[in-house]
Amino acid sequence: MMKQVLIIFLLMSAKPMFAQKNDSLLSEVYYWNTLEARKEDNRAGRQLQGKTFALSYFEIHTSTLEPGKATPPPHVHDDYEELMIVKEGQVKITIGGKSKILGPGSVAFAMPGDEHGIENAGNTQATYFILKYKGKTPMNLERAKQAGGSFMLDWSELKTSNTGKGYRRDFFNRATSQLDQFEMHTTALNADSVSHAPHTHIQEEIVLVLRGNVEMFIDGKRYKGAAGDLYFLSSNTPHALKNIGKEQCEYFAFQWRN
Repeated sequence: MMKQVLIIFLLMSAKPMFAQKNDSLLSEVYYWNTLEARKEDNRAGRQLQGKTFALSYFEIHTSTLEPGKATPPPHVHDDYEELMIVKEGQVKITIGGKSKILGPGSVAFAMPGDEHGIENAGNTQATYFILKYKGKTPMNLERAKQAGGSFMLDWSELKTSNTGKGYRRDFFNRATSQLDQFEMHTTALNADSVSHAPHTHIQEEIVLVLRGNVEMFIDGKRYKGAAGDLYFLSSNTPHALKNIGKEQCEYFAFQWRN
């Protein structure tokens, strides 16, 4: 009897380490080293795919390029948006015929219909994240154009604001073709500090850990994470993040709604 109870407990407590394609993402931590590894032509990386309450498709993956190499030829998405985030190295990003060399922490956003591509512009390996997604509501290209269309933001040109327990760097907060609101920022949190009390918001959120060791409270449970790991938080899920390391931590936060 005790053995049967133990087996049932283990089955109930086991949780998937990554979402399969077309599965709904759960509000929890996704450990980057457990995600599906992939290799294509000039690049290699890992990826997470699924769907959410607001998104019919969501994908985040990394790609690593050797010096002088590029991704497949510049391409266009008809009904997906793509956010590119530089992790390491120097990359040349081209969107709609305009190019810019960006370093770590910098981002670029390509709206549907705008041709875009990435190449390694440095003499070391370059690694970057890609967020690719499609909303569940009808696409609104005119709304995206009025909000500014595609863009590129250099990390070194962004302003930081002191929060009293670290700092925050805001990237953008705008409507897109797929979403009523898409917002992105980074937060640096001092050792033993908490981002805020457990709270909820209608926006769904991804928290991507850049450095340090953290613990996220999610709906009554606690999940530890480190650099490279990410958390998904569904709409109205209680959550709060704490720096449990001895050094300052830092993370990207992406929020969206439609």
